[in-house]
Amino acid sequence: MAYGPHTEGERGRMLEALGIASVDALFEVIPPSARATSLDLAPALTELELMEYLGRLAGRNRIDLVSFLGAGVYRHHVPPVVDQILLRGEFYTAYTPYQPEISQGTLQTIYEYQSLLAELTGMDVVSASHYDGAAATAEAALMTCRATGREHVLVSRGVHPHFRETFETYFAGANLTFAEVPLLVGGPGAGTTDLAALERMLADPAHPVAGVVAGHPSVLGLLEPMEEIGRLAHGAGALFVAVVEPVSLAVLAPPAAYDADIAAGEGQSLGMPAQYGGPYLGIMACRDSLIRQIPGRLIGMTGDAEGKRAYVMTLRAREQDIRRERAASNICTNQALCALSVSIYIAALGPGGLRDVAAMGAARAADPSSPRHPPATSA
Repeated sequence: MAYGPHTEGERGRMLEALGIASVDALFEVIPPSARATSLDLAPALTELELMEYLGRLAGRNRIDLVSFLGAGVYRHHVPPVVDQILLRGEFYTAYTPYQPEISQGTLQTIYEYQSLLAELTGMDVVSASHYDGAAATAEAALMTCRATGREHVLVSRGVHPHFRETFETYFAGANLTFAEVPLLVGGPGAGTTDLAALERMLADPAHPVAGVVAGHPSVLGLLEPMEEIGRLAHGAGALFVAVVEPVSLAVLAPPAAYDADIAAGEGQSLGMPAQYGGPYLGIMACRDSLIRQIPGRLIGMTGDAEGKRAYVMTLRAREQDIRRERAASNICTNQALCALSVSIYIAALGPGGLRDVAAMGAARAADPSSPRHPPATSA
């Protein structure tokens, strides 16, 4: 059934006010060759026929091959409980929670996500609604410029190349600059960030550095000397951004342990299938001192007039819907469903289960013939 919010009479009065005879007149500036035409569709199929046809198409996909194309986005086992909870109507249709009085469930799920990620990263503040790891990392770099008033960022070549390509787009639009820190070639520490080169670049008086961005583990799967990178960055008055792989945080030191100011990364490995490139979830966390610089949405827990627990969007003055021209970022969306999948996954596995996943991944990377299931650990 066709739906239109206006009656024929209302449309007639609008056309009269515009001084045109039909809606078609509004599109005369578009060349006829570029206008939409009727669709040449095949005859309709019954439901059974359509299911059989789609099944044949799906059967042409090869899902038994190992793909390294994602360089970090892979197929992971997702416990069935994740999809079962996501399919509940109150979650699946949830939209941007700008009206807290009717969005308590959505606000609570985001609050729970932020709480879990704060525990995982050790950081004070976690925000939601970032598109993916590349966007979150680029936003983290912009945060360092806003916080320091400087216009130059250094990023290790050990950070995902797609993330660094996103830097080019973000920084060009903001009239900022960044440079890539080379990796060591040969000898001890080969493939990790060249600390001597980093120190030289930080000392360049022509380019005061706002932030240093490094990945742990790097895109090459190597562990970076994060404490030393942070020490060099802070010694030059720059902020330190750690790009993390979230599952690895079950066994590696969290960003807060090596004095990172901001943590960012891709959350796909926490309960989301590869699904042809997205949607995914950008992780972003920071120290409390940077809370007014972090983009995205922050959910807080408070009490209502009757003393009952309630959830609200907090620090709204830094949000894009309040002061758009002064917003920390206008490149955010409602990623609450993806954030909820992360929360369900982490809660379902628990600390012991997440450690098992990280240990199994590391073991099978070193020895593909290792057991698929490591010995269970207590939660």
